[in-house]
Amino acid sequence: MSRLPSLFVSHGAPTFVVEPGLAGPRLTALGRTLPRPEAALVVSPHWMTPTPRVSTAVQPETMHDFGGFAPALYQLNYPVRGHAELAQRAVACLQNAGWQAQADERRGLDHGAWVPLRYLYPEADVPVFQVSLPSRLDAQAALAFGQALAPLADEAVLIVGSGSLTHNLYEFRSGYGPDEAYVVKFAAWVREAVEQGDRARLLRTLDDAPDARRVHPTAEHFWPLLVAVGAADTILPVSAIEGGIAHGMLAMDSYVFGAGGVAA
Repeated sequence: MSRLPSLFVSHGAPTFVVEPGLAGPRLTALGRTLPRPEAALVVSPHWMTPTPRVSTAVQPETMHDFGGFAPALYQLNYPVRGHAELAQRAVACLQNAGWQAQADERRGLDHGAWVPLRYLYPEADVPVFQVSLPSRLDAQAALAFGQALAPLADEAVLIVGSGSLTHNLYEFRSGYGPDEAYVVKFAAWVREAVEQGDRARLLRTLDDAPDARRVHPTAEHFWPLLVAVGAADTILPVSAIEGGIAHGMLAMDSYVFGAGGVAA
C-alpha cells in the first residue's frame, strides 16, 4: 500500500452521533473511498496529558465522557478492536522525535474519536487507537506533533486529527442566539489557506483569521487540524468535505491532506 493521507474531522457536539446533518453521510462516503488502513490513529482534545500517551488497549471501551444529554446517547457503543503493535510504533515514533511518550494499556475511546468514526467506519471493522494531545502546545508544536507521527502513514495507519473547525460553546451555553456569520467567515478563511497549501498562514490562524479568538476562546479544538497537516507528506492535494454548521456555531468541515487521498 502507498502512503496514506491524513484526515482532520470536526466532531461537533456529542449529539452529532444521532444528528448526522450534512457531515455524517459525507464522512461515511469518505470512508468508502479512502484506501483501507490497517488502523486509525486518532488525536482528540478530549484526551490531553502533560506528555503524550498512546492507548494500547486490545478492546478500547466506548467512553461517554459528556453529561446532560439524552439517555440514548449513553447506550451507544463502538465495539472496535485496538492495535497494540501499531500503537507501540506510535510510541517509538514520538520518542524518536523527542517527545516523552509512553503506552497506556487501559485508555478507551473518547467521544472525539468514536463519534466521527461511527460515520467513517460504521462497521467498526478498522482497528483504532488514540494518542493523547499534549496539554501545552502552540501552533508550531502542534504541527511538529503531527510530523512526529507522520512515518506511520507509510505503515498503513490513517492519522486523524479530530477537533472542531469552530468551537465557542460558551456562547451556546450562555443563551446567545445563533450567529453563523462569523463562523462562516472564519471557516472560509481556513479553507482558502488549506486549498492554497499555505502552511505558514495556517500556523498564524489564531492570530490572523477573522474572529479567531471568538471562534476559539481556547485553542485545543483547533490544534488537531495542525496535527493532521503535520502528519501529511504535503498539504496538497487536499479534499474538502463541507459539513455545514451545527447549533449555529460549530462548523463541521473536514479535510483530507496529502498524496494517496480520496480514491477516484
